[in-house]
Amino acid sequence: MNLSAASSIPVSDQVPAAPRPPLHAGLAAELGERHRRRALYELGDHPLLERQRQRESNARSYPRRLPLALARAQGVYVEDVEGRVFLDCLAGAGTLALGHNHPAVTDVLMRTLHSGLPLHTLDITTPVKDRFMQDVLGVLPAPFARHARIQFCGPTGADAVEAALKLVKTVTGRGTVLAFQGAYHGMTQGALTLMGNLGPKVALGGSLHGVQFLPYPYEYRCPFGLGGDAGVAASLATIDNLLSDPEGGVPRPAAIIVEAVQGEGGVIPAPVAWLKGLRGLATRHDIPLILDEVQTGFGRTGRMFAFEHAGIEPDVLVLSKALGGGLPLSVVVYHERFDAWRPGAHAGTFRGNQLAMAAGSATLSVLRAERLDAAAAELGARLRERLAALGEEHACIGDVRGRGLMIGVELVDAAALPDALGARPAHRELAARVQRECLRRGMIVELGGRHGSVVRFLPPLVITAAQIDEVARIFGEALAAACV
Repeated sequence: MNLSAASSIPVSDQVPAAPRPPLHAGLAAELGERHRRRALYELGDHPLLERQRQRESNARSYPRRLPLALARAQGVYVEDVEGRVFLDCLAGAGTLALGHNHPAVTDVLMRTLHSGLPLHTLDITTPVKDRFMQDVLGVLPAPFARHARIQFCGPTGADAVEAALKLVKTVTGRGTVLAFQGAYHGMTQGALTLMGNLGPKVALGGSLHGVQFLPYPYEYRCPFGLGGDAGVAASLATIDNLLSDPEGGVPRPAAIIVEAVQGEGGVIPAPVAWLKGLRGLATRHDIPLILDEVQTGFGRTGRMFAFEHAGIEPDVLVLSKALGGGLPLSVVVYHERFDAWRPGAHAGTFRGNQLAMAAGSATLSVLRAERLDAAAAELGARLRERLAALGEEHACIGDVRGRGLMIGVELVDAAALPDALGARPAHRELAARVQRECLRRGMIVELGGRHGSVVRFLPPLVITAAQIDEVARIFGEALAAACV
C-alpha cells in the first residue's frame, strides 16, 4: 500500500515531543505484589457506591454485579478506593487490548495534548487521522484492504452497526436483515432489532421489526439437536432453503450480519466450516455479509480479526472497542463497490476524535510489533486447558470454549439430567455466586450467555503465562467455594 510522505511518519514523530508524563513504571509491579499478598476481600459498601445508586440511572449494569469504585490501574491490575487490587479479566469488555495505561498509549496521548493539534475536527482530516486510516488498512488482510473504504462513525460500536445497516439498505434497496439467535450488536434502537436477547427489547413493544432470526451454530446446545458437522450442515441448509424458496416468506435481505464469535451470547465460536459456508451462500444469493468484530477485532481471538480463522472476507466490517486504544471510536470498513453514500448520509459530531485515533495507532503498532495476536492464541489455549482440567473435577462445568483470549465457561446444574447431546440445564444462580467469589479473591470476570450462566474471560492481551495460571487458580477456588 502506497503511503504519502506525511502519512508514513510514525504518529510519535507527527506529534511534537512533550515532557514525558510519569508512566508509573513500578505501579504494575506494586499492584501485582499486593495482589499476591491479598487476603479474602469483604465486599461492603462505600459512599461513592451509595451516591451512584442514588443518582445514576436505573439502567446502570456492571456496578450491580461488580460493586467497585476504582482509583488506579496499570496493566492487568486495577485498584479500588479502599486499596484492594483486582486482576481484570473484563478489560472494558475487551476494549483494553494493551491493558490499563500502557506506556505507548499514555505517551502518545500526552504528546498529542501538548502538540496543539485540534482535538475535535468532525471529519476534517489531520496527519494523525491520515496515519490512523493507513494503520487500520495495514492490519486488514491485503485483498480486503486493497479495495476498502472507511466510514468514521459516532464513538460507539452501536453507531457503527447503525451505519452498516443504513449502508447495505442504501446499496441494495432492500429492507430485511438476517441476524442470528444469541446475537448482540448494540443497544440503539436499530441495533436492538438484531439482538437475540429479548430482555432489552420487551419495553419497546412492536417498534422493532425487519429482522429474520436464524439459529446460530451453538455446539454445546445445537439448535437442531445434532451437533458437530451434522449441525453445521443443517444450519447452512436451513439458510439456503430460506433464501432459495420462492414461498419462504422472507424477502431477499439487504444483508446478513454475524459475529464470528458471539460475545454477549455466551462466547460461542462459529465453526470455520460454517463461516465458509455462510460466506458462500451470501455470495451466491447476492447478499452483503456484515461481520461485527466490535469485540473480536484486533488480536482478541488469536488472529488480528476473527473472520481470518475461516479465510473469508466480509463485505462490510464493523470495528470499535480496542480500535481506539481505550478511547471511544468506531468505524465501518467496506468494499468500494458499496460506497453509495450521499455526502452527509451518516454523520456524527464526535467522529473526529483525534486522541482516540492517536491512541489507536499506538495500540496497533504495539499489537503488530509484539505479535499479541499470536500471544493471545497461545495464552488462550493455556487458559482453556486449565479450565478444562477444572471441568474434570467439577461436573457443574458444562462447556469450556472460545478463541484466543475470548473464553467462556458455561455452568450447569450437575444434578439435572442431560439432554440427548449431553448438555445439562444452565445454572444462572451458580454463575452469579462464582462471579462474586472471584471478586472476593481479587479477580473481575463478567457473565453472559443464555440465562447469564457463562463466565466470560476477556483479559488484556498483554497478560503473562504466570497471570493466566493465577486466573485459572482463582477461578478454581471460586468455583469450589460457590459449590459448597
